[in-house]
Amino acid sequence: MKQKVLTLITLLFVSWSLMAQDKENKYEKADEFVTSLGALTDKNVSSIADTLTRGLGSNELKARAIFFWIANNIALDAKAIKSNDNRKTLPEEVIKNRKSSALGFAKLFQEMSSIANIRCLVVDGFVKNSVEEINDPADEINHSWNVLQLGQSPEQWYYIDVAKASGTLDKKMSGFIKDFTGEYFFADRILFNLDHYPDNGAWQLGPGPKSKKEFYALPLVYNAAYTYGFKKLAPATGFIKTKVDAKVLFSIPYTSGKSIGSVSLLMGDGRRVIKPEPMNFTSGNGAITFSYQFKTEDSFPVRVQVNENTVLEYMVEVN
Repeated sequence: MKQKVLTLITLLFVSWSLMAQDKENKYEKADEFVTSLGALTDKNVSSIADTLTRGLGSNELKARAIFFWIANNIALDAKAIKSNDNRKTLPEEVIKNRKSSALGFAKLFQEMSSIANIRCLVVDGFVKNSVEEINDPADEINHSWNVLQLGQSPEQWYYIDVAKASGTLDKKMSGFIKDFTGEYFFADRILFNLDHYPDNGAWQLGPGPKSKKEFYALPLVYNAAYTYGFKKLAPATGFIKTKVDAKVLFSIPYTSGKSIGSVSLLMGDGRRVIKPEPMNFTSGNGAITFSYQFKTEDSFPVRVQVNENTVLEYMVEVN
């Protein structure tokens, strides 16, 4: 009897491990297929969408193929984004120019999804591009993304941000840095809502900030945060007021299962940046936890780095 129980436990563990592995690698073949197709420079929007999705069985895999191709073949247009210029955002224009603002990315993804008979909408809203924007809400919409439907229930709507998945702009917002982030496909709702705020509240899927003001009070979220599956953040507000003799507690729940080898703080900006300071942290119970006592009276940005990747940024005022 004892042997049978042990065998059952072993089988369950193996089954769970295989399911976890399948989930992690579920898009690998679709991504490899899209990579093999290349840039498809001789095709129009309709032909590209058909080429990407032909032979893929499910709408989820078709959407992934479209997402992966756009994110790896279209660049962020730094000039257009900096000036909030959304004139050249029609799908055929984006394909021709091979660059666009976030709105162009979202329109192209919507058009290709429609060609593949997948229901998809463009959502306009707000993101923070720098720590200086904390507590300073934008007057105009500055970003766009998609919501995609795979079923009838509210839980079968999914977030997709192809523009952010493609990479980032440099600090001066003058150049594009390619840095594909696959987690923006069917992105985690909790983290996405800490990073995006829709102009129409109906398209906030799941819990999130109740107002634009509340959203702009949150810390700045970097692409790498999605890799670790961050959830509720502490401190929850992006502007930290503290004193020289006080400790600030940081607690960041995560769900990715990735190993946390190092955590550090990078303080200052421009020429005033000091080298990363390693933190004495714990990562048990699914959360990274550490505290820090700031030593200098001043105001400065502070980046939280995990495994040498910047994941969050705060503005700190020390009195």
